[in-house]
Amino acid sequence: MRRQQPRIRYASNVMAMVMAGGQGSRLMPLTEKRSKPAVPFGSRYRIIDFALSNLVNSGIYTIYLLVQYKSQSLIEHIRKAWTISPLFPDQFVTVVPPQMLDGNAWFSGTADAVSQNIDLIETQHPELVLVFGADHVYRMDVSQMISYHIERDAEVTVAALPVPAEQSRNFGVIAADADGRIRGFEEKPERGTPMPDDPGRVYASMGNYVFNSGCLVRALRDAHRRGESDFGNHVLPRMLASNQRVYAYDFAGNDIPGIKPYEESAYWRDVGTIDSYYEAHRDVLGAEPRLDLFNPQWPVFSSNYQGPVARVTRGEIDNSLLGAATVIEDARVVNSIVRREAVIEAGAEVEDCIIMDYARIGRGARLRRTIVDRHNLIEHGTRIGYDADADRRDWVVTPSGIVVVPRGRTPFFARDSRGFGIGYSE
Repeated sequence: MRRQQPRIRYASNVMAMVMAGGQGSRLMPLTEKRSKPAVPFGSRYRIIDFALSNLVNSGIYTIYLLVQYKSQSLIEHIRKAWTISPLFPDQFVTVVPPQMLDGNAWFSGTADAVSQNIDLIETQHPELVLVFGADHVYRMDVSQMISYHIERDAEVTVAALPVPAEQSRNFGVIAADADGRIRGFEEKPERGTPMPDDPGRVYASMGNYVFNSGCLVRALRDAHRRGESDFGNHVLPRMLASNQRVYAYDFAGNDIPGIKPYEESAYWRDVGTIDSYYEAHRDVLGAEPRLDLFNPQWPVFSSNYQGPVARVTRGEIDNSLLGAATVIEDARVVNSIVRREAVIEAGAEVEDCIIMDYARIGRGARLRRTIVDRHNLIEHGTRIGYDADADRRDWVVTPSGIVVVPRGRTPFFARDSRGFGIGYSE
């Protein structure tokens, strides 16, 4: 079955600015050498791939990626994975670092990041500008949000996620009328204003916005004069105070083609901590995962890796995902994700783990509830995840007991136990 065509109107007059400069300090040590959007996810993706895939699947091909912190890994990934079409000038994903055209400051907030790049908006002359985040795992048909925006003659539309009211303190909460018009914002209230038709839930802002272009430019110039830098804290409250038409789009009603009956239809996760990142990986495993990443009608795009397929010489593999060029040598792998060019040697046991690219788990090693970042060599017979006190002496351990082995320094070109190269690295 073919993927349905996007329902977007005036698609050629829509451009996107994706906020990809997140430092991701709560994801340390995974963000020690990379920004949050560049952190690997699943067996072959990076977090940024979800936001970009949503835009491309929705028929939006004019995309500026605003980067800042530790951006080289992300820049390399975009260069290798996200060339859309060099033949059409309005189809691109291009990286934009801080230009410092007006002063010498880095981006100081979401609104400031867009404000420093107003010239890009003026060059493209779009009717609508999308301002989206880059650090969540979700699927969204953005064309439906744009249609909602146009139908209501909105000046700004904010994507809103219904969450239980008792979770209000974790989000910026939107107060909206029955028709979706926003009347106020509450920043992490103890219990926010309930949804008009559901007193047990509140609208949480997802940080994704659709702006009329002229409205956005005026608001940004006003914010720049006032020294204000953030959409949620500054720009949108001022727009509400001046009675502009600001609406909430209910993400729960977003319809993605190809969703299986067992999936969570409005799946969205903020993977901003190690524990939430780990739990999101649990959601892609199993016979009926909450997020099934195999959906030909709404694919998640990523690197066009040219290495060989995974190879299992012998072993026990249960409920696990194996990346390309992975080698399993008479090992036990259970409830785990093993990314490309990783090697699990004979006698090793990996349970409830995330093993990233180019890592090698030595003979007889046993790992449980552990994230092993790239380029690591776990020595023969090592035990991780079995002795909490020992783990805390050597590694990072989260409050829930997830152990993180930071990025290592082993050679890029992995070899199996016989000394043969098993794949190609990036």
